[in-house]
Amino acid sequence: MDFLQLVASRQSDRAYDMTRPVEPEKLERILEAARLAPSACNAQPWKFVVINDPELSVKVGKATAGLGMNKFAKDAPVHILVVEESMNITSFLGAKIKDKYFPLVDIGIATAHITLAAESEGLGSCILGWFDEKEIKKLTGIPASKRLLLVITIGYSVKEKRKKARKPKEKVVSYNKY
Repeated sequence: MDFLQLVASRQSDRAYDMTRPVEPEKLERILEAARLAPSACNAQPWKFVVINDPELSVKVGKATAGLGMNKFAKDAPVHILVVEESMNITSFLGAKIKDKYFPLVDIGIATAHITLAAESEGLGSCILGWFDEKEIKKLTGIPASKRLLLVITIGYSVKEKRKKARKPKEKVVSYNKY
């Protein structure tokens, strides 16, 4: 698939085929895409905790629901938990000098790699920021001292692709001046 077609076809999927598990080889390619993502000073400030046990996946999915949000997550066959790890010293110093927190940028890049790799494998995905962090940490053994930043659901989507609604290019792109 052409890269722009891939980007155009990727969407946040919120309904998955519960009867169709994600093949291990597809999951491994998705995780390799995440592992290879660039990061400031090659710090790689992430750990990906893959939840593919069906019972645990339902529990993690339920821990993402609240106030009517993310009810679909319990039906996702795979959850990738994105945990923030420490920066290396050069990334830490650069962050202090430039007043930028590079791990969040780096994790955003790795997350994009995950969702685009899932799309290229014919899988749907959704990035979730709303979840019960303490409950998921308890369920998965993530240390209390670590930050669980994102949960990414992965599975075979059961819904049709939607037309993307995006701002016109003139609103988000300029050349040589703001």
